[in-house]
Amino acid sequence: MISNHSQSPSLLSRRQALGYLAWCTTLSIVACPSIVRASPGKRVVCVGGALTELVFMLEAGTDLVGVDTTSIYPKNATTLPNVGYARQLSAEGVLSLRPSHVLATEEAGPPAVLKQIAAAGTRITLLPAKHQYVGLRQRVLGVGRVLERSESAQIILEQLDSIWDQVQRQIATQSRASSVRPVRVMFVLAHSPAQVLVAGASTAAQAMLDYAGAVNAVQGFKGYKPLTPESMIAAQPDCLLVTEQGLQAAGGLEAILKLPGLAQTPAGRSQAVVAMDALRLLGFGPRMPEAVLALHRAFQTK
Repeated sequence: MISNHSQSPSLLSRRQALGYLAWCTTLSIVACPSIVRASPGKRVVCVGGALTELVFMLEAGTDLVGVDTTSIYPKNATTLPNVGYARQLSAEGVLSLRPSHVLATEEAGPPAVLKQIAAAGTRITLLPAKHQYVGLRQRVLGVGRVLERSESAQIILEQLDSIWDQVQRQIATQSRASSVRPVRVMFVLAHSPAQVLVAGASTAAQAMLDYAGAVNAVQGFKGYKPLTPESMIAAQPDCLLVTEQGLQAAGGLEAILKLPGLAQTPAGRSQAVVAMDALRLLGFGPRMPEAVLALHRAFQTK
């Protein structure tokens, strides 16, 4: 990737490129030229796991002085001071890190806290939280702009576009070749055994199901809501989709399979459950194309 300070940057190894992008081995990977290290003097607090991934992809991790609780990848991000949950920030916690810049999505808040941070002289950039591939593209360019690495971000974007095109073509080809109807999937968000919600329209889960060629088994509402046993049976999901963190919080696979009404559904009878890391599944970060392809493949086996 071309830096602003070098006319002849070296190339990253193929292994490094794979490590950054975490793509499936079936996809064609183009190695990125290297990116210069972070500029001295920047002190960035990054709020949003997908944004943090992009910061590290741009090799600007040394700019970071803090992250939020969703910033769990790459591993280096977890060693940084944590400012709490993105929607429940505290001005004191953020400002204690003396940031020059807060980089977040428009989901960050509360708004009053953001105003306090801005009033203290800290620059805040809010990027779109759109749960679509176009939103990922906007975030790549936005992070590159904030970190003064727009040229590097543009090269990353070109790679992502190429891989996303491959993923879409592969899913479309497999879907056309299959005579089986699309899998009916229910996304279950389990914060605890007592708090189980399912995803409707206008959610990140719905977007991922659409991209993966599956059908949301529950219809007629937006956002997340509890589902009665009768509604669970009526939805007749072929498969359940959960996050790995939610699966653990709910008490494991056996606990999920004991949800009221689930035993009377195809998913319950076949014990068809797909689990994926929450940030990889719902974060719409740079691993999003790979996650879509992984979901599509997993659903084809259910």
